[in-house]
Amino acid sequence: MGVKTHIDAADIAPFWEARTLHPTQDGVRDTVYWLDNDYVLKVFEEASVESAQREWELLASLAPLPVPRALTPVFALRGKSALVYAKCAGTSPNRPTENQIRGIGAFLRDLHGRTRGKQSGNLPLFKRERLAELIARTGHEPFSALFAELRIDLRDEGIIHGDLFPDNASFCGDELGCVYDWSEACNGDFTFDLAVTALAWCADDAHTRMLLDAYGYTEGIERFRPYVRYAGLYYSVTRFLAGRDHTDLWEKIQ
Repeated sequence: MGVKTHIDAADIAPFWEARTLHPTQDGVRDTVYWLDNDYVLKVFEEASVESAQREWELLASLAPLPVPRALTPVFALRGKSALVYAKCAGTSPNRPTENQIRGIGAFLRDLHGRTRGKQSGNLPLFKRERLAELIARTGHEPFSALFAELRIDLRDEGIIHGDLFPDNASFCGDELGCVYDWSEACNGDFTFDLAVTALAWCADDAHTRMLLDAYGYTEGIERFRPYVRYAGLYYSVTRFLAGRDHTDLWEKIQ
């Protein structure tokens, strides 16, 4: 996305002492700057103050896990909410290795263990009712046909990440450094959260089984497949509506 809100040293000075600010292309929805190459400034482009505060509170509750560490309270910057984080170690994988797939599966297992039964104030984005509304907006019949075919029961089990694609995680070699971009964290189904990860990280059934084994999923891969198709449908639809290319995900779930 790149920078939407332009920030200079005078803007950030009351909240954080930074010698240099470097705009990045990292944010999809939000503006992201490097501060002195050691810290990250995130400007929430659409989230309310309350939503930004919920992200701060969620990350604080997940502090034992490899998640971003907020170094400031939520503050206002050019009329928008902002936070400064410690820079996450490592880089995002282009082609996840087997050990990285196992590592992200273990992370989700630990995440869901901590968030089970917890409540988020964010809109539950991934419910069937909301996806039906999004599909109706597309007017795209193949989306409607697949949605009607997928008869899965999405439960409210706790707070999920919901967007764990490889570009939202960093690794130092095969060791997970950090999982970030928690803007869409909300209540939802843990199997759906795992399915998004399978969709994005696993090239074949062997990789999917590695992910499921690391997570501790015991229902079997055939029971899991419809959730992966639902995840692929959801992100195909949202990309379609945003004017982004969705064909890679759509072809993958066919």
